[in-house]
Order: sequence, then C-alpha cells, then structure tokens
Amino acid sequence: MINAPELVLTGGTVHTPAGPVNADVAVRDGRIIGIGNYPDAARRVDCTGLDILPGVIDSQVHFREPGLEHKEDLESGSRAAVMGGITAVFEMPNTSPNTDSMMRVHDKLERAHHRMFCDHAFYVGATNENAPDLAELERIPGTAGVKIFMGASTGSLLVAEDEALARVLASGTRRVAIHAEDEARMNARKDFRVEGDPASHPVWRDDESAMLATRRILKLARAARRPVHILHVTTPAELEVIAQHRDVATCEVTPQHLTLEAEDAYPRLGTYAQMNPPIRSAAHVAGLWHWLQQGVPDVIGSDHAPHTIEEKAKPYPASPSGMPGVQTLLPLMLDHVLNGRMTLARLIDMTSAGVQRVFGLVGKGRIAVGYDADFTIVDMKGRFTVTQDWLESRCGWSPYTGMELQGRVVGTIIRGHTAMWEGQLANQALGEPLRFAGAL
Repeated sequence: MINAPELVLTGGTVHTPAGPVNADVAVRDGRIIGIGNYPDAARRVDCTGLDILPGVIDSQVHFREPGLEHKEDLESGSRAAVMGGITAVFEMPNTSPNTDSMMRVHDKLERAHHRMFCDHAFYVGATNENAPDLAELERIPGTAGVKIFMGASTGSLLVAEDEALARVLASGTRRVAIHAEDEARMNARKDFRVEGDPASHPVWRDDESAMLATRRILKLARAARRPVHILHVTTPAELEVIAQHRDVATCEVTPQHLTLEAEDAYPRLGTYAQMNPPIRSAAHVAGLWHWLQQGVPDVIGSDHAPHTIEEKAKPYPASPSGMPGVQTLLPLMLDHVLNGRMTLARLIDMTSAGVQRVFGLVGKGRIAVGYDADFTIVDMKGRFTVTQDWLESRCGWSPYTGMELQGRVVGTIIRGHTAMWEGQLANQALGEPLRFAGAL
C-alpha cells in the first residue's frame, strides 16, 4: 500500500471531536491519516485498556532560559513536560534578558531547536518602550503572542498604567495574555506582608488587586477592540465578570488554584505555596470549580514557575513567588476527573481543543485527519504517587510530592515520535515551533 501508515495506535479508546471511539489511529509523516481499522503498519503501539487523548498543551510555562538556568532551562523544562504527558508549551518572556525584541525571540527559538522534547512557542513581553513594535513582533513564526504583566511578579516586565496599556493593545491583532494584578494597590498594601508568614501573601495581593486589574483590562480591551486572555484567575468574582465580556476575553485557571487551599497549604508548605496571584481560601477553590462547571474558564495552564529549594527557603517575603507544575498538570486534573469534579471531555477541551480555539493554533488540539499526530496516552485506572525521583524539573521539588493520584500518564507522542513511554524519555529531543494563524 503506497500510503500505508508508519504508525498505528491500536486497542485504545480514542477521544475524537465526536466523542470516544474504540478504533485504531493511523499516522504517516507526522500527521493523522485515519481513524478506523488499520491492520498493517510499520510500527504498532498497543494501547489496550488505555485512553488516547489529543496531545495536551500547557499554554503557560516559565522555563527560565536565558539567564536563570540554575532554576530551569528549555531542555529540563521540556523533559518535565513530556514526562507529564504535555506535547506542547507556550513559554513566558520574563527571562534575563526579557524576551522583548525580535533578536531575543529568535535567540529562544534557536536555543529550543532540538533541545526541547516538546513543541513550543514563545511569548513576547510587552514593555512601555516596545509597544510600537509589537504588531510586527507578534507575527514572528513561533511566537504565542504578546504577554502583559499589569502587576510586578518574577522579573522586570511591567506595564502598569492605562495609557501604556492602551498603546500595547493598539499595536497588533492577536490575543494578548494578561497577568492581572493591580500594581498601585499592591504597592499601597505592602505593609500587609508579615515577616516570616507566607499566609499573609494573599492578604497583601488580595482579591481586589486582581479584580481591579481585570476590570481595567476588560475596559481597555473593549475600547481597543483587542481580544485578551486573562491568566491564572484566582477569584470567583473575576470569572463572573469575565463571563459578561466573552466578546473580548478568554481566561485560564491553574491546577494549583483548583487544588491547594490556603488554610492547609501555607501551614503545610510555607513559602513553597507562595505564588502570584496567590493560593487563596477553600471558598475561593469551591468558587473556581463552580464557574468551571458553568463553562467559563477556557483553558488550564500550569504556570510552571520553578525556583530552587535554596531560594524558596528564604523567609517570607524575601522568598520568590512561583512553583513547578508542568509535569503534574495532567495527573492532578485526571484525579479531579476521577473524583467527579469535571468530565474527561471538559478536561480535553481545556487542554487541547480549547487552546487551539483561543490562540489560533494550526494543526494541533484534536484527533482528526490532517492534524499533527500528537497524543497523550493515559491509564485512567492507574494510581501513582508523586515522588522526588519522578520529577524532571531542575528545581528538584513539587508541592505535590507524596500525593497519591488516580489517572496515570503512560505515553507522550509528538508528530508521531514517541517522546516518553512508561517513564522512559526518548534519546533525542525533536521539539519544533508551533504554528499560529496570526503568525504565518
């Protein structure tokens, strides 16, 4: 057969746009060529008893290269990604130097080429100075778009004033990712930080700092007629407001804000629970789940933001904000599925098709003929414990170490190449830049 498949996944439950089917998936030249019965192939992978999901995409990670490689780099972060079933990532611009020019975007793309195990795209960081250039920068192939930090977080990227924000939104057309915390309010509330007490972190960076920034960016986005994507939403009130602005806004929630509760996390984890925006109360977690079940959040991203154990051991507030999460995104969310908090179909949408829809990804996000052969293969009956030796991130820790989860990642296949199978990484990194409708 001239067009015989090079790879067939057989025996598994395949999660197609029409729903789950028991069928083979045939692959040739890195793309899906059929779903059905394919008895002949150069290579067959037995997925009996397993679920074959569209490749999971993590649309918010910080892999720290260049400049902060002691925490993480593109290679180590991508190893953690594929070990956790992630086939593609969008990497953030708050590196050292910041990713805020054409030269620095190309530098990251060159660093990533066949050093990263997963496919990838890089955000351009907005600054007060580069606003006029953003329309050009967002169209560089391999860019995920523009990222705005409205409130200071890790690094020096910051666009805090409405006039500057309006200039950024006026330059370009693609959806802009937003870290929505209000810088002025947080500066005014610094005295709410209690030395040595990370539980004061959400008191300082309170609900209102998030809501103020979200309301401001929604107003500015509507005036500019520019779509925005509000990252790591932590308050139910924000989701209620975003639901009324669907013409200009999409949004993300994270596994940690759906899992960790302040009442337990800060006493148990201390500064290891510190991130921006903060881990909040059990009532906040319940509220996020309510709005997730109402269909409001569009995607789940990990906000993987590693720091070393030595850095996190500093007393609050000298300790840096952020935690690793790319490797645990899918296991945590599968556990939530199996505990009845969401359906597998909703999880698939928020980690594959939803990402494609929000960002205009080309060839990714679903198991369908013509799409890239990206698959995340999981054992829904499998149980495992998050252990130190399983973790691939250079930072060497996780807030979930010791947690037993149901739903185990078995394999990660990217464009027909097996990047990970049963805990064994491929010998070669073959990650390629992602393609977007707005940057071709």
